[in-house]
Amino acid sequence: MKPLEMVRTFMVENFLFGDDGTLREDTQFLENGIIDSTGVLELVGYLEKTFGIRVEDGEIAPDNLNSLKNICGYLERKLGAPKPA
Repeated sequence: MKPLEMVRTFMVENFLFGDDGTLREDTQFLENGIIDSTGVLELVGYLEKTFGIRVEDGEIAPDNLNSLKNICGYLERKLGAPKPA
């Protein structure tokens, strides 16, 4: 399964209670009340566990985590970045 599909499934199951009819790639999570600050922390935990990454405090920002499109771009950058030695 592709990252987009994996994150979409997580969002639908955990925040939309199975209703994915309104979730598009550019749907803004915070502005549309899909997640709140606690939801962001749940999302971060999911991303770290599922994709084996570390989301730094400075990376917890709307540009990275406020839509499926933003998350996929963030994951591409994060997973494509060389790991520190």
